[in-house]
Amino acid sequence: MKKLIDAVDDVVVDALQGMALAHPDALTLDLEHRVLLRAEPKEQGRVALISGGGSGHEPLHGGFVGRGMLDAACAGEVFTSPVPDQMAAAIAAVDRGVGVLQIVKNYTGDVMNFEMAAELAAAESGTEVRSVITDDDVAVEDSTFTAGRRGVGGTVLVEKIAGAAAEEGRDLDEVTAIATRVNERARSMGVALTSVTVPANGKPSFELGEDEIEVGIGIHGEPGRHRSTLVPAKDVARRLLDPILAELPGEGPVLLFVNGMGGTPLLELYILAKDAHEILAEAGVEISRQLVGNYITSLDMAGASITLLRLDEELTALWDAPVSTPALRRGL
Repeated sequence: MKKLIDAVDDVVVDALQGMALAHPDALTLDLEHRVLLRAEPKEQGRVALISGGGSGHEPLHGGFVGRGMLDAACAGEVFTSPVPDQMAAAIAAVDRGVGVLQIVKNYTGDVMNFEMAAELAAAESGTEVRSVITDDDVAVEDSTFTAGRRGVGGTVLVEKIAGAAAEEGRDLDEVTAIATRVNERARSMGVALTSVTVPANGKPSFELGEDEIEVGIGIHGEPGRHRSTLVPAKDVARRLLDPILAELPGEGPVLLFVNGMGGTPLLELYILAKDAHEILAEAGVEISRQLVGNYITSLDMAGASITLLRLDEELTALWDAPVSTPALRRGL
């Protein structure tokens, strides 16, 4: 294992400190609870959004703390859920008197711990806390970490669009409904070209042959739908898009999100995006918005995921709204 780390046990703490130091205009760090917070909190009377999960998926979630997205992000150990006390501290720090929305990826530990945090907050301060669980991965119904579908690339889109709604001053019911709608209209699937190496393990989490790929892989290295020999990028794009399109609800234009898993160059992601454009054009699907880059990763895994979100006028306007975070910034 070759990693740019100082000590295996300090990976998360060191990374959080580095992130806060790199973005002092955007972030502050509660090191005790491992929570990244907006440097300039929202004004009173605005709904706050928090999210979090295991580390190793950077820039998710801390990179999306800032104006137009999250108010706080809780960091667990690598691929391990944060604990309820962390989330309860985040809720207390960001609550502006009108409730908090938690955006939770559908992994068993995350769902359980965020639920416990909401109960703690209600008992201690009476804060109203809602949760939206993202489950956009079409690859499997159940997996190593989940009961039901995994929350993957759609989580980024939920955080952006619901964050814009909260920034506008919409109430908790409205923000929750927007987040729910985005999740319901998003579908994702990923592929791995290599395994992932967790620092604490010091070796790859699974084995792939020199000419093998795993289609439908999870962001923690969970098994996918099947393995095959390496094929051209357009064939990979089609293997991801066919099951996504088969389950994508509604009609109308889509947002195309091509995401890298951490170890794939942007050169290859842009090739995959070009191929996705061609395949969607063949299918008669209009792309009206898009995002390409590394936004929800799996440490050093080579691979990618594709997410489609069926847009409507309101979701499009919220996607276009200004955002200023370390990992996503435009319109300001």
